[in-house]
Amino acid sequence: MPVKPPKMLYSAYERRLRGGLAPETLPRHVAVLADGNRRWARANAPDEPLVAGYRAGAAKLREFCDWCSELHIPLVTLWVLSTDNLERSDEELGPLCEVISHLVEDLAARYPVRLVGALEFLPDNTAERLRRAETLSNQASPMHVNVAVAYGGRQELRDAVRSLLAEDAERGLTLADVAHTLEVDQIEAHLYTSGQPDPDLIIRTSGEQRLSGFLMWQSAHSEFYFCEALWPDFRRVDFYRALRDYAKRERRYGR
Repeated sequence: MPVKPPKMLYSAYERRLRGGLAPETLPRHVAVLADGNRRWARANAPDEPLVAGYRAGAAKLREFCDWCSELHIPLVTLWVLSTDNLERSDEELGPLCEVISHLVEDLAARYPVRLVGALEFLPDNTAERLRRAETLSNQASPMHVNVAVAYGGRQELRDAVRSLLAEDAERGLTLADVAHTLEVDQIEAHLYTSGQPDPDLIIRTSGEQRLSGFLMWQSAHSEFYFCEALWPDFRRVDFYRALRDYAKRERRYGR
């Protein structure tokens, strides 16, 4: 009997993994730290600028959203630029912002998009393009996409507290009043992701096993899956493996 080509074996394995994913076991909100684009560029396109890695990573993010949409996952959060990334040189940050702008515009043409982050830290033209794409995003799709850009977990908590204090000040409350009455759900109402469910599953690629401040508040009861693949090399089977692993876990929510 002839041996099947590797591609056929891969496809068969992918179908088997997909067939084992029961809809009721899938997460309702998946968040991704798409890490490893720069390392991928150095290894796979050493003669090209680092932007080649960002383009490859953006293409994979589009593909990843398609995978989630096919599985009817309602909410996806993609971390594409941290506040720490903003300290990179203008020569690197400029092309990266261009890649992100194109990515958000492409996603907004297909899905409802929410920008999650402090856009005031971005160049004005980039922030304007992103806000325009968010405003015009396709509301017909049942899957929503958060794009975390200029995002930092500590920054989000700072902004949430500032917003809460400003709101209470407008209501005539003193700091003493706020300190005495403050509840957790009041802070949650001022997060970038206000009104959305917390992520059930957070995936990070490139072998790093830390959150780096990603969704610090929202990830309190999230499940984590760490993958060795650099983000541009992340495959559909890797995603299915993450979902299979998630389905086997017993979520205790701290109990």
